[in-house]
Amino acid sequence: MHKAGLVCRALTFSNPFLLKTPIHMSSAKDAPNSASSIRGEWTSALDDLPPITEGQRRIPAFFFAHGSPLLLSNKKSGGPFSAVMELQGPRSPLAAFLTDFGPHLLRKYEPKAIVVFSAHWETNGETLVTDYGNDNPLLYDYYGFEKELYQVSFKSHGDSATSKRVVDLLRKAGISARTTPKEEARGRDGRGFMGPGLDHGVFVPFKLMFGDATNVPIVQVSIDGSLSPETNWALGKALDELRSQGVLILSGGLTIHTFQDMSAWAEKTANARVRGFHSAIIDAVRSSPGSLKSSLCSLNKVPGFREAHPREEHFVPIYVAAGAGEEGSARVINSQYGAATFAFGV
Repeated sequence: MHKAGLVCRALTFSNPFLLKTPIHMSSAKDAPNSASSIRGEWTSALDDLPPITEGQRRIPAFFFAHGSPLLLSNKKSGGPFSAVMELQGPRSPLAAFLTDFGPHLLRKYEPKAIVVFSAHWETNGETLVTDYGNDNPLLYDYYGFEKELYQVSFKSHGDSATSKRVVDLLRKAGISARTTPKEEARGRDGRGFMGPGLDHGVFVPFKLMFGDATNVPIVQVSIDGSLSPETNWALGKALDELRSQGVLILSGGLTIHTFQDMSAWAEKTANARVRGFHSAIIDAVRSSPGSLKSSLCSLNKVPGFREAHPREEHFVPIYVAAGAGEEGSARVINSQYGAATFAFGV
């Protein structure tokens, strides 16, 4: 249910520009020419990822651009949020990428389960792991949108064995962790959204990636609220073993996320410092395995970092994915400005 006055850290504004029309699901064929012009990059990168074989059974861990509720909107670019819509609207390159990304992962890896992290769930002192049983509820952790965006459905289920395995691995690594059931509100991240459920950093992109429903169990894990690169790296590293057990690890955020300077969302309007920061991210991911960690963990010292991320909750999920895929190389899957996606542990 939508509750007045709630706040979404992804979109902390009341949005009067959404059209009052039914939700239109974006598809690859709906995407504009700007998407087709870069589709070749991500198609080639996804095709080049090694498949699961007898000799190589580890699934890469991915940092992916999770977008915003605008991905499921009929809104056309315009008004003060045109830069956000250009990046994250239903006809954006990101929407096209996600509709390609999900099916490719399912075909190539046939995962037994998905363990997902989102920029929209932080906890301090204790990592929480969903154990929602046969029906994962959804947490509509945003406000100011048209009613259709509070009627979005995405059917999925959890898996208690996977949840327990995640908790066991975290505890083995010295990280305090426990499961959280459907009966417990997960609103412990200080954002005011009470109730259990997968947040919009999960169900919005997953609806594009996997359709209206998926039979693959989904378990969500909170990121560490310290927002420390090292701590969140360790969080991901603790779960590395899952990759060789048929589990797909996805960690969602955005490479650019700010509402202090709306021009930063689009490459054509962003200042040189922010554009330089985004280029530095791509360069860091392309570092050799031996220097990858130091390159990634020093990105917060690059000019433009704080302008791109006034608060870095949307950036630190990259460290979770990199930690989970520490053993192996990294690859750029989609270099889209502000909404890049990377594979780790290839």
